[in-house]
Amino acid sequence: MPLLTGAWDTEMALKFVKMKEAYWARDGLGHWAFLVDGEYVGWGGFQKEGDEWDFGLVLRPDAFGLGRRISRKAIDFAIADDRIPFVTFLLPPSRKNLGALERLGAVQVGDVDYDGERFLKFRLETK
Repeated sequence: MPLLTGAWDTEMALKFVKMKEAYWARDGLGHWAFLVDGEYVGWGGFQKEGDEWDFGLVLRPDAFGLGRRISRKAIDFAIADDRIPFVTFLLPPSRKNLGALERLGAVQVGDVDYDGERFLKFRLETK
């Protein structure tokens, strides 16, 4: 997680969860915890950035193979939700394997600076 700086301790984790819950209160949508057979495998979902809905996904290393299936379900959710005419994805430039985004139909629309870090920005039309 490129924006994670400093120690990741209980206090930081509680602040992070509180921030993510605030997006739910503000936008009526946010991040989910992902479970497989009752076991936590990661988190992700949609976060409103200005007028855009950005999708992010963070999985435990032993669950990386689930990314495609989880992302497909999330994109299907976005397609069915009238609030989301398109989805953006922000990836660090160090991310070299972009085939999954291409298979989804996302196209690179440029770079963006987010909290002082550069990200590759992709867009997927859902309507």
